[in-house]
Amino acid sequence: MNVSGETDDRHHTIYLTRASDDASALAKTSESAMRRYFYDALASYLSLYVRPEDEILEIDPRSADLGRRFSNYKAVARVAELMTTERDPAACILLNGTVHYERDIQEMLTQLRRFLGGGERVLFVYYSMLWQPLARLAAKLGLRSRSPEQNWIAHQDLENFCHLADLEIVRRDMKLLCPLPVPFLANFLNRYLAPLPFFRLFTMVNIAVARPLNPAREARPSVSVIVPARNEAGNIDSILARCPMMGTRDEIIFVEGNSTDDTWNKIQEAARAYDGPHRLVIAQQKGKGKGNAVRLGFDLASNDVLMILDADLTTPPEELPKFYEAIIGNKAEFVNGSRLVYPMEKQAMRFFNILANKFFAIAFSFVLGQRFKDTLCGTKVLSRAHYKRLAATRKFFGDFDPFGDFDLLFGAARMGLKIVEIPVHYCERTYGTTNIQRWRHGLILLRMLVFAARRMKFLGQETRHTR
Repeated sequence: MNVSGETDDRHHTIYLTRASDDASALAKTSESAMRRYFYDALASYLSLYVRPEDEILEIDPRSADLGRRFSNYKAVARVAELMTTERDPAACILLNGTVHYERDIQEMLTQLRRFLGGGERVLFVYYSMLWQPLARLAAKLGLRSRSPEQNWIAHQDLENFCHLADLEIVRRDMKLLCPLPVPFLANFLNRYLAPLPFFRLFTMVNIAVARPLNPAREARPSVSVIVPARNEAGNIDSILARCPMMGTRDEIIFVEGNSTDDTWNKIQEAARAYDGPHRLVIAQQKGKGKGNAVRLGFDLASNDVLMILDADLTTPPEELPKFYEAIIGNKAEFVNGSRLVYPMEKQAMRFFNILANKFFAIAFSFVLGQRFKDTLCGTKVLSRAHYKRLAATRKFFGDFDPFGDFDLLFGAARMGLKIVEIPVHYCERTYGTTNIQRWRHGLILLRMLVFAARRMKFLGQETRHTR
Protein backbone atom coordinates (compact mmCIF):
# COMPACT_ATOMS: atom_id res chain seq x y z
CA MET A 1 0.00 0.00 0.00
CA ASN A 2 2.81 2.36 0.90
CA VAL A 3 4.52 1.70 -2.40
CA SER A 4 1.26 2.21 -4.25
CA GLY A 5 0.54 5.40 -2.28
CA GLU A 6 4.01 6.77 -3.00
CA THR A 7 3.50 6.06 -6.66
CA ASP A 8 0.12 7.81 -6.64
CA ASP A 9 1.62 10.80 -4.83
CA ARG A 10 4.48 10.96 -7.33
CA HIS A 11 2.08 10.78 -10.27
CA HIS A 12 -0.09 13.42 -8.63
CA THR A 13 2.94 15.67 -8.15
CA ILE A 14 4.00 15.17 -11.76
CA TYR A 15 0.46 15.96 -12.90
CA LEU A 16 0.35 19.16 -10.84
CA THR A 17 3.78 20.18 -12.13
CA ARG A 18 2.70 19.60 -15.72
CA ALA A 19 -0.55 21.47 -15.12
CA SER A 20 1.40 24.35 -13.62
CA ASP A 21 3.81 24.35 -16.56
CA ASP A 22 0.90 24.23 -18.99
CA ALA A 23 -0.79 27.14 -17.23
CA SER A 24 2.46 29.10 -17.25
CA ALA A 25 3.00 28.37 -20.94
CA LEU A 26 -0.60 29.35 -21.68
CA ALA A 27 -0.16 32.61 -19.77
CA LYS A 28 3.04 33.35 -21.68
CA THR A 29 1.34 32.55 -24.97
CA SER A 30 -1.60 34.78 -24.05
CA GLU A 31 0.72 37.58 -23.02
CA SER A 32 2.68 37.22 -26.26
CA ALA A 33 -0.50 37.31 -28.37
CA MET A 34 -1.82 40.32 -26.46
CA ARG A 35 1.47 42.20 -26.77
CA ARG A 36 1.66 41.46 -30.48
CA TYR A 37 -1.93 42.61 -31.05
CA PHE A 38 -1.52 45.69 -28.85
CA TYR A 39 1.71 46.88 -30.47
CA ASP A 40 0.41 46.20 -33.96
CA ALA A 41 -2.61 48.35 -33.14
CA LEU A 42 -0.49 51.07 -31.51
CA ALA A 43 1.89 51.18 -34.48
CA SER A 44 -1.11 51.54 -36.79
CA TYR A 45 -2.42 54.49 -34.79
CA LEU A 46 0.98 56.19 -34.60
CA SER A 47 1.61 55.73 -38.31
CA LEU A 48 -1.04 58.38 -38.94
CA TYR A 49 1.48 60.92 -37.61
CA VAL A 50 4.76 59.13 -38.35
CA ARG A 51 5.13 58.82 -42.10
CA PRO A 52 7.38 56.04 -43.46
CA GLU A 53 10.19 58.51 -44.17
CA ASP A 54 9.89 60.30 -40.81
CA GLU A 55 12.41 59.67 -38.07
CA ILE A 56 10.97 58.54 -34.75
CA LEU A 57 12.97 58.79 -31.51
CA GLU A 58 11.53 56.95 -28.52
CA ILE A 59 12.75 58.17 -25.14
CA ASP A 60 13.34 55.55 -22.45
CA PRO A 61 11.52 52.69 -24.23
CA ARG A 62 10.22 49.98 -21.91
CA SER A 63 10.47 47.31 -24.59
CA ALA A 64 11.64 46.83 -28.16
CA ASP A 65 8.17 45.85 -29.41
CA LEU A 66 7.30 49.18 -30.98
CA GLY A 67 10.73 49.87 -32.43
CA ARG A 68 10.60 46.73 -34.54
CA ARG A 69 7.51 48.06 -36.28
CA PHE A 70 9.10 51.29 -37.61
CA SER A 71 11.94 51.34 -40.12
CA ASN A 72 13.35 54.78 -39.20
CA TYR A 73 13.42 54.27 -35.43
CA LYS A 74 15.94 55.21 -32.75
CA ALA A 75 15.88 54.53 -29.02
CA VAL A 76 17.15 57.27 -26.70
CA ALA A 77 17.79 56.26 -23.10
CA ARG A 78 17.41 59.70 -21.54
CA VAL A 79 16.06 63.10 -22.55
CA ALA A 80 19.51 64.66 -22.18
CA GLU A 81 20.84 62.41 -24.94
CA LEU A 82 18.80 64.40 -27.47
CA MET A 83 21.46 67.10 -27.22
CA THR A 84 24.07 64.82 -28.79
CA THR A 85 21.76 62.74 -31.00
CA GLU A 86 21.71 63.53 -34.71
CA ARG A 87 18.12 63.84 -35.84
CA ASP A 88 15.86 65.26 -38.49
CA PRO A 89 14.60 68.78 -37.65
CA ALA A 90 11.07 67.44 -38.09
CA ALA A 91 11.58 64.21 -36.12
CA CYS A 92 8.83 62.67 -34.01
CA ILE A 93 9.75 62.35 -30.33
CA LEU A 94 7.82 59.46 -28.79
CA LEU A 95 6.99 59.17 -25.09
CA ASN A 96 5.25 55.79 -24.99
CA GLY A 97 3.89 55.45 -21.47
CA THR A 98 6.79 57.52 -20.13
CA VAL A 99 4.56 59.90 -18.18
CA HIS A 100 3.30 56.95 -16.11
CA TYR A 101 6.75 56.26 -14.66
CA GLU A 102 8.35 59.71 -14.38
CA ARG A 103 8.83 61.01 -10.84
CA ASP A 104 8.71 64.63 -12.04
CA ILE A 105 6.81 65.00 -15.32
CA GLN A 106 7.10 68.77 -15.44
CA GLU A 107 10.88 68.70 -15.07
CA MET A 108 11.19 65.99 -17.72
CA LEU A 109 9.09 67.96 -20.24
CA THR A 110 10.87 71.23 -19.44
CA GLN A 111 14.21 69.54 -20.11
CA LEU A 112 12.83 68.00 -23.30
CA ARG A 113 11.66 71.40 -24.57
CA ARG A 114 15.17 72.83 -24.18
CA PHE A 115 16.52 70.28 -26.66
CA LEU A 116 13.85 70.79 -29.34
CA GLY A 117 14.44 73.05 -32.31
CA GLY A 118 10.80 73.83 -33.06
CA GLY A 119 9.94 71.62 -36.04
CA GLU A 120 9.59 68.38 -34.07
CA ARG A 121 6.36 66.83 -32.91
CA VAL A 122 6.10 65.15 -29.49
CA LEU A 123 3.85 62.08 -29.41
CA PHE A 124 2.48 61.07 -26.01
CA VAL A 125 0.99 57.63 -25.46
CA TYR A 126 -0.72 57.27 -22.10
CA TYR A 127 -3.55 55.18 -20.68
CA SER A 128 -7.00 55.97 -19.35
CA MET A 129 -7.49 55.93 -15.58
CA LEU A 130 -10.61 53.79 -16.13
CA TRP A 131 -8.31 50.93 -17.14
CA GLN A 132 -6.15 51.04 -14.00
CA PRO A 133 -7.96 48.18 -12.17
CA LEU A 134 -7.96 45.98 -15.28
CA ALA A 135 -4.25 46.66 -15.89
CA ARG A 136 -3.43 45.52 -12.36
CA LEU A 137 -5.63 42.43 -12.71
CA ALA A 138 -3.95 41.51 -16.01
CA ALA A 139 -0.53 41.81 -14.33
CA LYS A 140 -1.62 39.50 -11.49
CA LEU A 141 -2.98 36.94 -13.96
CA GLY A 142 0.27 37.03 -15.93
CA LEU A 143 -1.38 38.51 -19.02
CA ARG A 144 1.02 41.47 -19.03
CA SER A 145 4.47 42.23 -17.69
CA ARG A 146 4.53 43.38 -14.08
CA SER A 147 5.43 47.03 -14.55
CA PRO A 148 2.91 48.92 -12.41
CA GLU A 149 2.31 52.49 -13.52
CA GLN A 150 3.00 55.13 -10.88
CA ASN A 151 1.09 58.05 -12.43
CA TRP A 152 -2.39 57.88 -13.91
CA ILE A 153 -3.04 61.32 -15.34
CA ALA A 154 -6.08 62.93 -16.97
CA HIS A 155 -6.08 64.81 -20.28
CA GLN A 156 -6.21 68.13 -18.44
CA ASP A 157 -3.16 67.14 -16.37
CA LEU A 158 -1.10 66.50 -19.50
CA GLU A 159 -2.27 69.76 -21.08
CA ASN A 160 -1.19 71.61 -17.94
CA PHE A 161 2.22 69.92 -17.86
CA CYS A 162 2.72 70.82 -21.52
CA HIS A 163 1.64 74.41 -20.93
CA LEU A 164 4.18 74.75 -18.11
CA ALA A 165 6.93 73.35 -20.38
CA ASP A 166 6.13 75.56 -23.43
CA LEU A 167 4.56 72.71 -25.38
CA GLU A 168 1.13 72.91 -26.99
CA ILE A 169 -1.14 69.95 -27.63
CA VAL A 170 -2.61 70.28 -31.12
CA ARG A 171 -4.44 66.97 -31.38
CA ARG A 172 -5.62 64.17 -29.12
CA ASP A 173 -7.02 60.77 -30.07
CA MET A 174 -8.57 58.05 -27.93
CA LYS A 175 -8.21 54.48 -29.19
CA LEU A 176 -8.65 50.78 -28.36
CA LEU A 177 -11.76 49.45 -26.65
CA CYS A 178 -10.61 45.84 -26.77
CA PRO A 179 -6.89 45.04 -26.23
CA LEU A 180 -7.51 41.30 -26.70
CA PRO A 181 -7.10 39.76 -30.17
CA VAL A 182 -10.67 38.45 -30.32
CA PRO A 183 -11.43 37.55 -33.95
CA PHE A 184 -13.88 39.95 -35.66
CA LEU A 185 -15.06 41.50 -32.37
CA ALA A 186 -11.81 43.33 -31.61
CA ASN A 187 -11.63 44.85 -35.10
CA PHE A 188 -15.26 45.96 -34.95
CA LEU A 189 -14.92 47.54 -31.51
CA ASN A 190 -11.55 49.20 -32.11
CA ARG A 191 -12.04 50.39 -35.65
CA TYR A 192 -15.68 51.42 -35.82
CA LEU A 193 -16.97 52.02 -32.28
CA ALA A 194 -13.92 53.41 -30.45
CA PRO A 195 -13.76 56.67 -32.50
CA LEU A 196 -17.42 57.53 -31.83
CA PRO A 197 -18.23 60.20 -29.22
CA PHE A 198 -19.81 58.01 -26.50
CA PHE A 199 -17.64 54.93 -26.85
CA ARG A 200 -14.37 56.85 -26.90
CA LEU A 201 -14.93 57.68 -23.22
CA PHE A 202 -14.12 54.03 -22.43
CA THR A 203 -11.06 53.57 -24.63
CA MET A 204 -7.75 52.46 -23.19
CA VAL A 205 -5.11 54.35 -25.18
CA ASN A 206 -4.71 58.12 -25.40
CA ILE A 207 -2.45 59.65 -28.06
CA ALA A 208 -1.60 63.36 -27.89
CA VAL A 209 0.43 65.34 -30.43
CA ALA A 210 2.24 68.42 -29.14
CA ARG A 211 4.38 71.08 -30.79
CA PRO A 212 7.15 73.17 -29.20
CA LEU A 213 6.10 76.76 -28.69
CA ASN A 214 8.62 79.14 -30.19
CA PRO A 215 8.79 82.90 -29.70
CA ALA A 216 7.37 85.04 -32.47
CA ARG A 217 9.79 85.74 -35.32
CA GLU A 218 11.45 89.13 -35.36
CA ALA A 219 12.06 88.96 -39.11
CA ARG A 220 9.13 89.53 -41.41
CA PRO A 221 9.23 86.87 -44.14
CA SER A 222 7.85 87.64 -47.57
CA VAL A 223 4.62 86.25 -48.96
CA SER A 224 3.52 84.51 -52.15
CA VAL A 225 -0.19 85.13 -52.77
CA ILE A 226 -1.61 82.47 -55.10
CA VAL A 227 -4.67 83.63 -57.08
CA PRO A 228 -6.44 80.89 -59.08
CA ALA A 229 -8.52 82.73 -61.69
CA ARG A 230 -11.16 81.25 -63.96
CA ASN A 231 -13.65 83.62 -65.60
CA GLU A 232 -12.59 86.48 -63.35
CA ALA A 233 -11.54 89.14 -65.88
CA GLY A 234 -13.41 91.89 -64.06
CA ASN A 235 -11.54 91.34 -60.78
CA ILE A 236 -7.87 91.34 -61.89
CA ASP A 237 -7.27 95.10 -61.54
CA SER A 238 -8.98 95.17 -58.12
CA ILE A 239 -6.78 92.35 -56.86
CA LEU A 240 -3.63 94.23 -57.82
CA ALA A 241 -4.91 97.48 -56.34
CA ARG A 242 -6.16 96.02 -53.08
CA CYS A 243 -3.65 93.28 -52.18
CA PRO A 244 -1.47 94.65 -49.34
CA MET A 245 2.28 94.24 -48.89
CA MET A 246 3.17 92.19 -45.81
CA GLY A 247 6.83 91.29 -46.29
CA THR A 248 9.53 93.11 -48.23
CA ARG A 249 9.49 90.97 -51.41
CA ASP A 250 5.87 89.86 -51.71
CA GLU A 251 4.65 88.37 -54.95
CA ILE A 252 1.26 87.75 -56.53
CA ILE A 253 0.97 84.61 -58.66
CA PHE A 254 -1.98 84.48 -61.04
CA VAL A 255 -2.83 81.02 -62.35
CA GLU A 256 -5.45 81.18 -65.09
CA GLY A 257 -7.48 78.06 -65.67
CA ASN A 258 -9.51 77.37 -68.81
CA SER A 259 -11.55 80.59 -68.76
CA THR A 260 -14.32 81.23 -71.28
CA ASP A 261 -13.97 85.01 -70.93
CA ASP A 262 -10.84 87.11 -71.52
CA THR A 263 -9.28 86.49 -68.06
CA TRP A 264 -5.92 85.44 -69.49
CA ASN A 265 -5.68 88.49 -71.74
CA LYS A 266 -6.64 90.72 -68.83
CA ILE A 267 -3.94 89.16 -66.63
CA GLN A 268 -1.30 89.70 -69.32
CA GLU A 269 -2.35 93.32 -69.84
CA ALA A 270 -2.37 94.02 -66.11
CA ALA A 271 1.08 92.48 -65.72
CA ARG A 272 2.50 94.72 -68.45
CA ALA A 273 0.97 97.85 -66.95
CA TYR A 274 1.56 97.09 -63.27
CA ASP A 275 4.07 99.29 -61.45
CA GLY A 276 3.18 98.40 -57.85
CA PRO A 277 5.37 96.93 -55.10
CA HIS A 278 4.60 93.27 -55.76
CA ARG A 279 6.52 90.95 -58.01
CA LEU A 280 4.06 89.45 -60.51
CA VAL A 281 4.13 85.88 -61.80
CA ILE A 282 1.55 84.67 -64.32
CA ALA A 283 0.85 81.18 -65.61
CA GLN A 284 -1.80 79.04 -67.27
CA GLN A 285 -2.61 75.66 -65.83
CA LYS A 286 -2.52 72.60 -68.05
CA GLY A 287 -4.84 70.60 -65.81
CA LYS A 288 -8.31 71.39 -64.55
CA GLY A 289 -9.81 72.59 -61.31
CA LYS A 290 -8.78 74.99 -58.58
CA GLY A 291 -6.73 72.31 -56.85
CA ASN A 292 -4.48 71.92 -59.88
CA ALA A 293 -4.12 75.72 -60.12
CA VAL A 294 -3.21 76.03 -56.43
CA ARG A 295 -0.55 73.34 -56.69
CA LEU A 296 0.97 75.00 -59.78
CA GLY A 297 1.00 78.34 -57.98
CA PHE A 298 2.68 76.85 -54.91
CA ASP A 299 5.32 75.25 -57.15
CA LEU A 300 6.04 78.66 -58.71
CA ALA A 301 6.21 80.45 -55.35
CA SER A 302 9.58 81.65 -54.08
CA ASN A 303 8.71 83.13 -50.66
CA ASP A 304 8.44 81.64 -47.18
CA VAL A 305 4.71 82.18 -46.57
CA LEU A 306 2.10 80.81 -49.00
CA MET A 307 -1.43 82.23 -49.22
CA ILE A 308 -4.46 81.38 -51.34
CA LEU A 309 -6.72 84.26 -52.36
CA ASP A 310 -9.84 83.51 -54.39
CA ALA A 311 -10.08 85.77 -57.42
CA ASP A 312 -13.80 86.41 -56.87
CA LEU A 313 -12.82 88.79 -54.00
CA THR A 314 -15.58 87.48 -51.74
CA THR A 315 -12.85 87.39 -49.09
CA PRO A 316 -11.35 90.91 -48.99
CA PRO A 317 -7.59 90.99 -49.71
CA GLU A 318 -7.30 93.68 -47.02
CA GLU A 319 -7.81 90.94 -44.41
CA LEU A 320 -4.76 88.90 -45.45
CA PRO A 321 -2.44 90.62 -42.91
CA LYS A 322 -4.44 88.94 -40.11
CA PHE A 323 -3.42 85.56 -41.52
CA TYR A 324 0.17 86.75 -41.90
CA GLU A 325 0.44 87.94 -38.30
CA ALA A 326 -0.95 84.62 -37.01
CA ILE A 327 1.75 82.70 -38.91
CA ILE A 328 4.74 84.86 -38.05
CA GLY A 329 3.55 85.28 -34.45
CA ASN A 330 3.55 81.47 -34.07
CA LYS A 331 -0.10 81.47 -33.10
CA ALA A 332 -0.69 79.00 -35.91
CA GLU A 333 1.14 76.82 -38.44
CA PHE A 334 -1.86 76.56 -40.75
CA VAL A 335 -4.47 79.34 -40.95
CA ASN A 336 -7.94 78.73 -42.33
CA GLY A 337 -10.48 81.45 -43.08
CA SER A 338 -13.97 81.31 -41.58
CA ARG A 339 -16.88 83.09 -43.25
CA LEU A 340 -19.50 81.99 -40.71
CA VAL A 341 -18.72 84.35 -37.81
CA TYR A 342 -19.39 87.88 -39.09
CA PRO A 343 -22.63 88.83 -40.88
CA MET A 344 -22.47 88.21 -44.64
CA GLU A 345 -23.42 90.62 -47.35
CA LYS A 346 -26.76 89.93 -48.97
CA GLN A 347 -26.62 87.05 -51.50
CA ALA A 348 -23.01 86.25 -50.54
CA MET A 349 -24.00 82.67 -49.67
CA ARG A 350 -27.26 80.86 -50.33
CA PHE A 351 -29.16 79.12 -47.52
CA PHE A 352 -28.44 75.55 -48.59
CA ASN A 353 -24.77 76.44 -49.04
CA ILE A 354 -24.71 77.65 -45.43
CA LEU A 355 -26.24 74.35 -44.28
CA ALA A 356 -23.69 72.38 -46.30
CA ASN A 357 -20.86 74.46 -44.85
CA LYS A 358 -22.04 73.81 -41.29
CA PHE A 359 -22.42 70.07 -41.94
CA PHE A 360 -18.96 69.71 -43.45
CA ALA A 361 -17.43 71.83 -40.68
CA ILE A 362 -18.81 69.48 -38.00
CA ALA A 363 -17.86 66.36 -39.96
CA PHE A 364 -14.32 67.48 -40.74
CA SER A 365 -13.80 68.63 -37.15
CA PHE A 366 -14.65 65.11 -36.01
CA VAL A 367 -12.43 63.43 -38.59
CA LEU A 368 -9.42 65.75 -38.36
CA GLY A 369 -9.42 66.16 -34.58
CA GLN A 370 -9.24 69.96 -34.61
CA ARG A 371 -12.11 72.44 -34.51
CA PHE A 372 -13.37 73.94 -37.77
CA LYS A 373 -16.25 76.33 -38.26
CA ASP A 374 -15.81 76.69 -42.04
CA THR A 375 -13.77 74.23 -44.10
CA LEU A 376 -14.88 75.61 -47.46
CA CYS A 377 -13.40 79.09 -47.24
CA GLY A 378 -10.80 79.42 -49.99
CA THR A 379 -8.34 81.55 -48.00
CA LYS A 380 -5.67 79.33 -46.45
CA VAL A 381 -2.11 80.10 -45.33
CA LEU A 382 0.90 78.00 -44.37
CA SER A 383 4.67 78.11 -44.63
CA ARG A 384 6.47 76.93 -47.74
CA ALA A 385 8.52 74.47 -45.66
CA HIS A 386 5.39 72.82 -44.26
CA TYR A 387 3.81 72.70 -47.72
CA LYS A 388 6.80 70.83 -49.16
CA ARG A 389 6.52 68.15 -46.46
CA LEU A 390 2.77 67.97 -46.97
CA ALA A 391 3.02 67.67 -50.75
CA ALA A 392 5.56 64.85 -50.49
CA THR A 393 2.91 62.51 -49.06
CA ARG A 394 -0.22 63.80 -50.76
CA LYS A 395 -1.01 60.31 -52.07
CA PHE A 396 -1.86 59.20 -48.53
CA PHE A 397 -5.26 60.88 -48.99
CA GLY A 398 -5.56 60.40 -52.72
CA ASP A 399 -5.21 62.98 -55.45
CA PHE A 400 -8.84 63.75 -56.21
CA ASP A 401 -9.38 67.10 -54.48
CA PRO A 402 -10.60 69.52 -57.21
CA PHE A 403 -10.66 72.48 -54.80
CA GLY A 404 -7.09 72.53 -53.52
CA ASP A 405 -8.27 73.11 -49.95
CA PHE A 406 -8.82 69.68 -48.49
CA ASP A 407 -5.58 67.91 -49.21
CA LEU A 408 -4.02 70.91 -47.41
CA LEU A 409 -6.34 70.47 -44.42
CA PHE A 410 -5.87 66.70 -44.34
CA GLY A 411 -2.10 66.98 -44.66
CA ALA A 412 -1.85 69.70 -41.99
CA ALA A 413 -3.90 67.61 -39.55
CA ARG A 414 -1.80 64.50 -40.21
CA MET A 415 1.43 66.45 -39.68
CA GLY A 416 0.12 67.66 -36.35
CA LEU A 417 0.25 71.32 -37.36
CA LYS A 418 -1.45 73.89 -35.17
CA ILE A 419 -4.55 74.91 -37.16
CA VAL A 420 -6.27 78.20 -36.35
CA GLU A 421 -9.29 79.82 -37.99
CA ILE A 422 -9.49 83.55 -38.63
CA PRO A 423 -12.96 85.05 -39.18
CA VAL A 424 -13.29 87.05 -42.41
CA HIS A 425 -16.04 89.28 -43.80
CA TYR A 426 -17.71 87.43 -46.65
CA CYS A 427 -18.72 89.74 -49.47
CA GLU A 428 -21.11 89.43 -52.38
CA ARG A 429 -19.62 88.79 -55.80
CA THR A 430 -19.45 91.89 -57.99
CA TYR A 431 -18.34 90.21 -61.23
CA GLY A 432 -19.18 86.91 -62.88
CA THR A 433 -20.81 83.82 -61.40
CA THR A 434 -19.54 81.16 -59.04
CA ASN A 435 -17.52 78.24 -60.39
CA ILE A 436 -18.91 75.95 -57.68
CA GLN A 437 -21.43 73.31 -58.80
CA ARG A 438 -23.38 72.70 -55.62
CA TRP A 439 -24.53 69.09 -55.99
CA ARG A 440 -21.65 67.70 -58.02
CA HIS A 441 -19.02 69.25 -55.80
CA GLY A 442 -21.02 68.33 -52.69
CA LEU A 443 -20.81 64.65 -53.67
CA ILE A 444 -17.07 65.00 -54.20
CA LEU A 445 -16.76 66.51 -50.73
CA LEU A 446 -18.67 63.57 -49.24
CA ARG A 447 -16.34 61.17 -51.01
CA MET A 448 -13.29 62.97 -49.64
CA LEU A 449 -14.82 63.02 -46.17
CA VAL A 450 -15.42 59.26 -46.20
CA PHE A 451 -11.91 58.64 -47.54
CA ALA A 452 -10.33 60.85 -44.86
CA ALA A 453 -12.42 59.20 -42.14
CA ARG A 454 -11.11 55.77 -43.14
CA ARG A 455 -7.53 57.04 -43.16
CA MET A 456 -7.59 59.19 -40.02
CA LYS A 457 -10.43 58.09 -37.74
CA PHE A 458 -11.60 54.55 -38.39
CA LEU A 459 -8.13 53.03 -38.58
CA GLY A 460 -7.44 49.38 -39.18
CA GLN A 461 -4.09 47.69 -38.73
CA GLU A 462 -3.75 47.31 -42.50
CA THR A 463 -3.32 51.10 -42.82
CA ARG A 464 0.04 51.06 -41.10
CA HIS A 465 2.93 52.55 -43.04
CA THR A 466 0.76 53.55 -45.97
CA ARG A 467 2.00 56.63 -47.80
